[in-house]
Amino acid sequence: MAASVACAADKPNIVYILADDMGYADAGFNGCKDIQTPNLDKLARNGVILKSFYVQPVCSPTRASLMTGRYVAHTGVYSVVRPNAPWGLPLAEQTLAQALREVGYETAIVGKWHLGEFQEAYRPTRRGFDHQYGLWFGMIDYFTHERDGQLDWHRDDQPCHDKGYSTHLLAKEACRLIREKNPNKSLFLYLPFNAVHAPHQVPDEYLKPYAHLASTRRIYAGMVAAMDEAVGQVVAALTEKGLLDNTLIIFSSDNGGPAPGKVTDNGPLRAGKGSIYEGGIRVCAFASWPGHIPAGKVIDEPLHVVDWYPTLVKLAGGSLEQKLPLDGLDIWPVLTPGVQSPHDALLLCRTRPDEVAIRMGDWKLVRHAKQDELYHLASDLGETKNLADSQSEKLKEVRAKLDALMKTAVAPGDATAEGAAPLKRKKRK
Repeated sequence: MAASVACAADKPNIVYILADDMGYADAGFNGCKDIQTPNLDKLARNGVILKSFYVQPVCSPTRASLMTGRYVAHTGVYSVVRPNAPWGLPLAEQTLAQALREVGYETAIVGKWHLGEFQEAYRPTRRGFDHQYGLWFGMIDYFTHERDGQLDWHRDDQPCHDKGYSTHLLAKEACRLIREKNPNKSLFLYLPFNAVHAPHQVPDEYLKPYAHLASTRRIYAGMVAAMDEAVGQVVAALTEKGLLDNTLIIFSSDNGGPAPGKVTDNGPLRAGKGSIYEGGIRVCAFASWPGHIPAGKVIDEPLHVVDWYPTLVKLAGGSLEQKLPLDGLDIWPVLTPGVQSPHDALLLCRTRPDEVAIRMGDWKLVRHAKQDELYHLASDLGETKNLADSQSEKLKEVRAKLDALMKTAVAPGDATAEGAAPLKRKKRK
């Protein structure tokens, strides 16, 4: 028993908090002035703020990349997995939860899965999670937990009829798991809130501080505040159990904010959710671990959500050898000594092959159908000046890299799913 406790103590607890549809500039640590996020801000100040952290333009693809360490061009999860759809994250993919459980972690998902549920094999408790609580789909009513008349609230993948505001319920369950965690194992807690995704709903008490804001922005602000409060409760539970000093806490949104300027704020970035311009794929993010990650730093190196899989598995003492090759790279040296990003390029897909982007250093190529646009992000963060005509040699270089990466792209969907439609590869003209 003593040996097991010592082994667990050597591995950090990992808490990954994922916001849903949160704007790039909708947290205080990223410049927000009209919404209060004290708990997120404190964690960010005690760690490193990631200013160039990339995800995918919509929900399911980001979750697939986080869970596998692989680009959506290799998982096939380019788009949202709809409720009851006959596909999901391919069963051949190994998840982060499976990899961490193999090295002795207790694993839990509290929140939104969104990677398939039409068969038992696709559900969280069959994909590496010891505990599951929350929603399978997305866009549920925050109070009734229904979508289109169908209950979407589950405990260990069985229907659950708990009553209450979903953000409150998720916080309560996360804190329970922390307080009751196996003392002989480190904990991997994946906490993907459905906040602050539509429908925009929040208890009235959260609206009072934001009476000066326009109607939808006001409700959205209250939702952000409720989520921030939940994060504070999780930190308090970790502190109460004496676990905070050995817990790595990571936070990000799953994509950029929708309706920027009306509901969300993506700051200086162009466009929003669903777009491969910066406003759709660059999100607010930080990593915090007292005594291990230096406090008060801002890192502007390009990093991608696929990087957390290899980073966390390696940190936990696991092996990165597996059947399906990883696209993510270990970014621990970027977070700690502060070296440059290990990537020479980041691949960012919307749909293959019609809408895709690549970032190489300060340059970014955006491909819409047959048209390529080129931007220099260091001097034009808002992507206002298309330099494709004036920088023909650079365009040729970046285009060649993008074409090379896309040669290994798979067709959309999950060809291994029973009931899935046959998939056909399209040749690029």
